[in-house]
Amino acid sequence: MTEERDGVDAHVARWAAFWKDDSRFDPEIEGVLVRMYDIAKWARRGDAAAFAGNDDFTLEDYKTLHALMVQPYPTEATPAQLADATHVTRAAMTSRLDRLVGAGLVTREVDPTDRRRVLVRPTAKGREAWDKHIFEGMARDRQLLGVLSPDELVQLNTLLRKVVRSLES
Repeated sequence: MTEERDGVDAHVARWAAFWKDDSRFDPEIEGVLVRMYDIAKWARRGDAAAFAGNDDFTLEDYKTLHALMVQPYPTEATPAQLADATHVTRAAMTSRLDRLVGAGLVTREVDPTDRRRVLVRPTAKGREAWDKHIFEGMARDRQLLGVLSPDELVQLNTLLRKVVRSLES
């Protein structure tokens, strides 16, 4: 059985022709990396489209609330911890938190044990918003990877985990 070709195959074929006499070019590595990049790009586009036109709750709002809900201490975090987790500046995080506090999705309070620290906590409304959007995102992810069987997903995870572990060590 021959597998159907995709757009990445054409890209790899062009590079393979260009580098045909150079053993440093590995078409399999190029194909894997371009496909992983493309899959991540399609996932990001799906997320962006899901929040497009919604000024009341933006993708940035969701990412901030998500970081608060999944970080090691899901009941509270400092603005600095959230900035680090979302890879934004502390000033950008302050702006995000202002929006979330204003929408009633999080609280921002001085830590009673250390008055120098501010603690951010999700409200019940914030948890409801996160639940709604996390499950919508999971549905998009399921659709994105729905072409793979459960066994294929396990196999893909095993292979990617092997690569990530080598990078982490």
